[in-house]
Amino acid sequence: MRIRRPRLPRTRTGQRRLVQAVVAVCVLALLPATWLFTSTAGRMRTVADAPRAPVAVVFGAGLWNGEPSPYLARRLDATAALYHAGRIRAVLVTGDNSRKDYDEPDAMRTYLTEHGVPGRRIVRDYAGFDTWDSCVRAKKIFGVDRAVLVSQGFHIRRAIALCEAAGVDSYGVGVDEPHDVTWYYGGTREVFAAGKALLDTLFRPNPTFLGPRDQGVAKALAGAGSPAGTARRGNG
Repeated sequence: MRIRRPRLPRTRTGQRRLVQAVVAVCVLALLPATWLFTSTAGRMRTVADAPRAPVAVVFGAGLWNGEPSPYLARRLDATAALYHAGRIRAVLVTGDNSRKDYDEPDAMRTYLTEHGVPGRRIVRDYAGFDTWDSCVRAKKIFGVDRAVLVSQGFHIRRAIALCEAAGVDSYGVGVDEPHDVTWYYGGTREVFAAGKALLDTLFRPNPTFLGPRDQGVAKALAGAGSPAGTARRGNG
């Protein structure tokens, strides 16, 4: 069966309507990304000027042979720098552990301890299957009310918007990266992910796995110095 190619309109009116339709589709597609940029204005920081907060939340970004991928390693490097600068007092590492042979949180914790962050200050969230899940669980399971979020620049605005929607007062540290193939892929993916993020903030679905409350963050903060913010002991 021959597939007929669509024919472009031949009249000027038809061509004008086609152009208008294409422009309308492009505008609608970019609206969620525009919302992310406007809603997170003033919430972007660097390691040097990040506000003091009780907790840093670090999002998983893949493993290579059981160790953090280069992109994830740079997120963890920035987190270690925040800790050593006294900007944060504990770290919540959140990632995917949906199968036994893939464990992002443990790999992240190991990397951080090798870079001088005490293990007792690191809490693992094994069910951070996507950004929304991580933000909701940070609030509802671990009782985080205020945090510095750490991710790549192309992802951090979405993380801020989602954590704010989940009830976490958030600032974001966007880690710089060379503009390689992964960077361009990540940036392109974010245009489409922004649409899901907008739907998540509107409908606020439950995460894939919620589970019981966890006192890990409260215990990590206990005795970690004078409080720079608050993290509830329980569900927020």
